[in-house]
Amino acid sequence: MTDSGAAFGTGARTGATTATTTGVGVGPYRELTFDAQGDVDPATRAAVARIEATDLLVFAHGWNSDRTTATRLFDRFFAPFPGLVGTGVRLGYVGVVWPSIRFSDEPIPDFDPRAAAAGTATGPDTGPDTGPDTGLDAGTRRALGAFWPGREAELDRVAELLDARPESEAALAEFGALVRELANVDRPGPAAAADPGGARGVPALFARDVRAVCRELADALAASGADAGDAPGLAPGDGLRALWGGAKELLRQATYYEMKNRAGVVGEHGLGPVLADLAGRRPALRVHLIGHSFGARVVSFSLRAVPDGARQLKSLTLLQGAFSHYAFSDRLPHDPHRGGALRGLQRRVDGPVVACHSSHDSALGLFYPLASRMAGDSAGLLGFDERWGAVGHDGVQALPGAPRLSLEAALRDGLPTAGCVSVDAGSVVRRGGPPSGAHSDICHEELARIVVGAGRMGR
Repeated sequence: MTDSGAAFGTGARTGATTATTTGVGVGPYRELTFDAQGDVDPATRAAVARIEATDLLVFAHGWNSDRTTATRLFDRFFAPFPGLVGTGVRLGYVGVVWPSIRFSDEPIPDFDPRAAAAGTATGPDTGPDTGPDTGLDAGTRRALGAFWPGREAELDRVAELLDARPESEAALAEFGALVRELANVDRPGPAAAADPGGARGVPALFARDVRAVCRELADALAASGADAGDAPGLAPGDGLRALWGGAKELLRQATYYEMKNRAGVVGEHGLGPVLADLAGRRPALRVHLIGHSFGARVVSFSLRAVPDGARQLKSLTLLQGAFSHYAFSDRLPHDPHRGGALRGLQRRVDGPVVACHSSHDSALGLFYPLASRMAGDSAGLLGFDERWGAVGHDGVQALPGAPRLSLEAALRDGLPTAGCVSVDAGSVVRRGGPPSGAHSDICHEELARIVVGAGRMGR
């Protein structure tokens, strides 16, 4: 198999319809655009309903700073599909665009969105050159403004503190309070459909002493290979100035907390109703859902709005999904009286729910548990705790009968025709620098073939 850089090149694509006005080289392609409350742009909804196809691929991006980055991802992921499906399959393509964010120091293997906007690509494992600075670059600052509109004063002060890194307990406490306010952790709205497993209330990441949290986050950055500022791998006696790398990570974790909640709302109250309406209008259309990172949460939570007995959803593929690995469980191992947030909803897919996971994903293996933990832990925040694991780290858990396959076995022998299945994609999802590791390394033909196999669209 070819590497993602070769398989997703810019050359001619057999069977593809060029769509230069959208930036996506396959067609027919349309976008579905949602706001943070899950409200859909009516024009995009109408355009999707008019797509002529037998099978519709609906892909929700994960973290992205802007539409350009999302479109670039859709273009590269969709590229191989025309050459993989059978002759009786006419594909339509949909990109789900919703308000999320990616810090510019989170590299995407094989392309830098800034270079993509200029029409050039970077080499393998190349990302923005951030160096050891703990401040906010201009692109991330703009993205934060779009992600949290109307909070310019707070964001300006956050940026000022990160740039100055004052040796001050009061400044660090002020920073923690600002981040807590931005994340809205004290007033959770309808978006707070938290993953199961912990106590309700303010996540410990934002409730604990900010100095202790920043120290542990700085250590986590060092463990991931990232530069945490002046002193990665902190010793107990290191000064306050050395903690600001961890403080920047706290801000990043606040965006993860917001994205996780927002993704559930967009899925349940936005995408789900659109799919239900589409099923009524186009009952013969076969729909295949795909989601990356928090976008996997978007497409999964859309199942809450799909009626029982629906037959239109033919597959659901989760790429490095950023939600609980217990989401589909009937009973939680640590609380048998409770089930997962999506308990039993895999039955609303007339086909398999495929969870692709990789141990090379630092964002999910190391940092996701920090953002997910809902209560204090005497052992501290670090270390992988199964209670807080992500489906993109180790697949579906605590679901009897759900098979676990290697990527090679899944491609060679096929996938189950129904139910949840975990596929270890670590043989290809393995590249990317700190702090997120291989989290965004998803543009591989092998993963496109998994989607085709799950949807029974192959030759």
